[in-house]
Amino acid sequence: MRYRVGHTTAYRYEVSVALSHNAARLVPRADGRQRLFSSVTTITPRPAVVNRVNDYYGNVVETFAIEIAHASLEVTTESDVEVLARPAFDASLTPPWESLVAVDADLPFDVAEHRFESPLVPRTSSLRALAEPHFPPGRPVLEGGLALCHAIFTTFAYDPDATTVSTQVLEVLERRRGVCQDFSQVMIGALRSLGLPARYVSGYLETRPPPGTPRLVGADASHAWVQLYCGVELGFVDLDPTNDVVPGERHVTVAYGRDFSDVSPVKGLILGGGKTTVDVAVDVEPLSA
Repeated sequence: MRYRVGHTTAYRYEVSVALSHNAARLVPRADGRQRLFSSVTTITPRPAVVNRVNDYYGNVVETFAIEIAHASLEVTTESDVEVLARPAFDASLTPPWESLVAVDADLPFDVAEHRFESPLVPRTSSLRALAEPHFPPGRPVLEGGLALCHAIFTTFAYDPDATTVSTQVLEVLERRRGVCQDFSQVMIGALRSLGLPARYVSGYLETRPPPGTPRLVGADASHAWVQLYCGVELGFVDLDPTNDVVPGERHVTVAYGRDFSDVSPVKGLILGGGKTTVDVAVDVEPLSA
């Protein structure tokens, strides 16, 4: 499925900003699961310096500095990307989950590093307790991952007013309410608390209006989900606990890392500003069926 993806982040400052340094992760990944045909970022006011590099995880990062006084900042990225069909797999044929947490599992470093705590995701006994019922001895790892994904979907309530971007994972676990970022980080913490490698994915989900209802431009949103390592043959497999699905052609991947702090769409430092308001608009337009 091919899409035109637009993402605009607009900042309005109470007090003029004298200087800002920023980093944006808004360009979809180009890898074995996606083809990126083009991506253009427009920044207003015009930056003095712009660089496009790849970070440690291979995500595209655009860094820029604005060195003139400004009362607002707008960052828009428009991309043309194709999401490829995911190959079919049999969850029952994945390795027993214990084989991936054993001391002698011999995991590649870029896999093993996702077994540990990260800035926003702890490993705790309470998170382990969430995962344990779904990982009895000998269960194939992906079967357990799918069961945990379903459990979060059915026992946590989607509530955009319940949390903020800074709400802690253990608070979400206790209240069982939140949004995709919260559910993904809870699931990652539960998997890692068992010793399983899991990472955080940021991207977009194409939304489809009811039949007969026109599609609303800008009504889509940023999304987040999980990747669970399922052995050498499958590698990392995507799981979406917010929707209880295995992401396919409607999920557009932008970046992945340990948790949200590694993949924040736009972040930076400013000199001045005062109270700041932020508006975000996302549009995922299908270009082919």
